[in-house]
Amino acid sequence: MAIESRNPFNNEVVKTFEEETESQISQKIDLAQNTYLDWKKTNFTHRKELMLKTAVLLRDRKEQYANLMTIEMGKAKREAIAEIEKCALACGYYAGNAEKFLSNKILDVPEGEAYVAHDPIGIVLAVMPWNFPFWQVFRFLAPNLMAGNVGLLKHASNVPQCALAIQEVLLDAGFPKGCFQTLLISSSKVNMILDDDRVKAATLTGSEEAGSKVAERSSKNLKKTVLELGGSDPFIVLKDADIKEAAKTGAKARMINNGQSCIAAKRFILEKSIADEFLSYFKVEFENIKIGDPADDNFDYGAMAREDLAKELEDQVERSVEKGAKILIGGNRNKAFFDPTILTDVKPGMPAYEEELFGPVAVILIANDEKHAIELANDSRFGLGGSLWSKDIEKAKKLVREVESGAVYINKLMASHPAVPFGGVKMSGYGRELSEMGIKEFVNQKTVWVA
Repeated sequence: MAIESRNPFNNEVVKTFEEETESQISQKIDLAQNTYLDWKKTNFTHRKELMLKTAVLLRDRKEQYANLMTIEMGKAKREAIAEIEKCALACGYYAGNAEKFLSNKILDVPEGEAYVAHDPIGIVLAVMPWNFPFWQVFRFLAPNLMAGNVGLLKHASNVPQCALAIQEVLLDAGFPKGCFQTLLISSSKVNMILDDDRVKAATLTGSEEAGSKVAERSSKNLKKTVLELGGSDPFIVLKDADIKEAAKTGAKARMINNGQSCIAAKRFILEKSIADEFLSYFKVEFENIKIGDPADDNFDYGAMAREDLAKELEDQVERSVEKGAKILIGGNRNKAFFDPTILTDVKPGMPAYEEELFGPVAVILIANDEKHAIELANDSRFGLGGSLWSKDIEKAKKLVREVESGAVYINKLMASHPAVPFGGVKMSGYGRELSEMGIKEFVNQKTVWVA
């Protein structure tokens, strides 16, 4: 099977790669295991030096790597550059904090000395998506390499050049070859990796279907997993919010990465007394978005990552309209291009209400009051992120505790950051990435008690 790198802007095949064989995969697992036996013995000073060098190289090469993202999955150039900067930030964050995070935790015991030590566990498999082809990987690799683990990457099949570039930058920074390896394989070969006793854990960011398959196979082998799956994040605007600022930020929150983000704001839940005002501002923001060549800074966004994804989104919109939803703006598709779209009159039973819309479509829901807004926010099988807008901060702090989600930001765009835990509840997955919590997901938290 050939793995294609295809430019969604013009649908041209940029490069093809042959899928690696089972024998090649086994050789890479051998190398990973042999490297781990040495890498786990290295000190934090050495790991920190290599991770900081990685950050420097990422910043030096940000134009080059940003171009790869633009070519392979259509990311707007300015957002691609920002993504590389964010990866460098994560490298610096874990280089500076890993030793502190993994220091012994002293326990209060009736006699003797007791503490929790944090030991690496070995090879961790990462199954990663195409929408943030560098960031999704670095938020896995930075903490795990600093913890003394090694990584294998099965990246999305449409971003092979990005996958190889990540491997390249780590090698150039001085990491041993077996510390992090890219596997150019299809999903059908993931099970053989999870079945290998030397692979100790897996992390996946992707769809519910992919997550459930990896979780099932890992569970069969008694291996820990962290899953970050889909999201249909609520963007709750109460009547006492700064409506204009909420609309401006809301448009950005919906359209980041051309709407192809798990934590993009997708369901805009508006108290009815301010709904018309919000929509008047919101519609203008959408009308001002320029769609074109993602490599050209005169445009805001380009095509979606693949034409089949745009077709799927079109189908969800059309089926929702058939059931009574109305298109306030947009709704048109041209190959992989999809116009920024606002859907109103959305009700339960419509795809726009029940499903994740992974693209530039905003869903408008009207709430009778604050209580109804929270009910609408929670009426979803997802629970990844969200935001709530109100000038009454104390009230907002109380309300966000009622939202069933892994994170809720107040008067702020929902976004990941190395210092903040990231992950979901319900069908959005389990476990946490980033922060101190993320680095401890794949270590042996070993209890030591000295008499």
